[in-house]
Amino acid sequence: MVEFARYYINFIREFFANIGEFFKNLFEAFAGLLFTGVAGYVNMFISASANFTLLDWVMAFLVIVVNFAFITFLILKLYQWIRRYLKFARTELEKDELLEEISFLNQKTVELIEEKNKILALKVSNLGLTPEDEKRLTGKEEDQEEYTGPSRFVKLIQVDKNYENTVTSVHMKDEDMINLNDLVKRFINFSASRLGLFYDKKIISAFFAGMAASKTMILEGISGTGKTSLPYAMGKFFNNDSKIIAVQPSWRDRAEMIGYLNEFTKRFNETDFLEAIYETTYRDDICIIVLDEMNLARVEYYFAELLSLLEMPDPDAWTIDIVPDSQPGDPKHFKNGKILLPQNVWFIGTANKDDSTFTITDKVYDRATPIEINTKSSYIDAPDTSGVVFSYDYLTDLFRQALKDHAMSIKALENLEKLDNFITKSFKVTFGNRIMKQIRAFVPVYVACGNTEYEGLDYMVARKIFRKFESLNLPFLQDEINELSVLLDRLFGKGVFVECQAFLNNIKKQF
Repeated sequence: MVEFARYYINFIREFFANIGEFFKNLFEAFAGLLFTGVAGYVNMFISASANFTLLDWVMAFLVIVVNFAFITFLILKLYQWIRRYLKFARTELEKDELLEEISFLNQKTVELIEEKNKILALKVSNLGLTPEDEKRLTGKEEDQEEYTGPSRFVKLIQVDKNYENTVTSVHMKDEDMINLNDLVKRFINFSASRLGLFYDKKIISAFFAGMAASKTMILEGISGTGKTSLPYAMGKFFNNDSKIIAVQPSWRDRAEMIGYLNEFTKRFNETDFLEAIYETTYRDDICIIVLDEMNLARVEYYFAELLSLLEMPDPDAWTIDIVPDSQPGDPKHFKNGKILLPQNVWFIGTANKDDSTFTITDKVYDRATPIEINTKSSYIDAPDTSGVVFSYDYLTDLFRQALKDHAMSIKALENLEKLDNFITKSFKVTFGNRIMKQIRAFVPVYVACGNTEYEGLDYMVARKIFRKFESLNLPFLQDEINELSVLLDRLFGKGVFVECQAFLNNIKKQF
């Protein structure tokens, strides 16, 4: 025991001596760089300047000015980053304190109301007042003025009851405040370790980038590749289960999806889709509504109104007409018979390509972000990973930061314009402002997820532009297809636009 104690004491001494030596060497290195090194640089310049000519002095002056400006720029940027981080951290701290205070005050308010009712009830019993006096003192007269009869919206009223006296604001933890690249990795590990579902990084990056580009996404491909399980896993990951709505072949218009007022019973035939939309009005986190096998019916028939609605630039105009008037007993979040669709909801449609389904038209494709899932991902031995608690505001802040940090380069935009001119001239197909807006939003987020700019551009061009070629008479466009393949290599580099070249090669096989 004595020998071990002696050994352990020597070990502690040696350990802390090594730590001290590390910091000593680190301090000496900084001192040498900032003091001894600077003096050496000055002496070196003085020795070399003895042989300078006039032109050398001019060049030396310019170089010194440029270097000084560069160092000043780095110092200013570092100051701005530190200041921005401190401001962000202070804001988040204030938010947390405010949320805790609100929650505490709400609890105290409920307790005070209960205490007040108990005191009044005690006074009434002691004074021997009449029931009318009791109602007047306890405020129960006002409660009787509220509508207590049956409502024409049974499901939505139940949603109101479920969220009654519930604090729905999102309180994020420090470990959940991650960037988009870490968000992709964390979801892949979460779905593999907790759900047994395996996804490729490219698919998940495209999913998050698609959320930035549009409120509507289409997951398409052959059956059994995990199209429905992806938004399901996203709901589990964000701790807010996705609402999966099975599309029926009988859907012909919006009434089949949202519901309708039965004039005979005076009740509204509510659908699961309407209930899912109404529940999002109570939440501040990420909400996902899945239209499973959306092309069993014609999408442009039953979903046309929402497609147009979500394109309006003013979110305050995202109102869905439910009933023509307002009546007592209607749900709390109804305004003149309408629902204001919140911005924190995304609509994800899954689509199979077989004889039992309808073709999705350009009107739908142009407004949505398509993601193809045709293969199953390989097994991933991921560590046990938990989900995240994400607010909508934090996710949109990540999207805005990606647009700022990874905005599309001028060269990429110029090459994209050249590609657009060639396709317009040769195939009579153009990008359009809507698609260009989606590309500008998609690519920066795709890059922030850990990919390259041209990979994101290749992904969008193949699915938003080249897909339109399927409606053309391709056997008569063989030369144009070959020229387009050569142009892609010349503009973006050989072997860079993999998705586009694969699409063109599939077309060539049909000749």
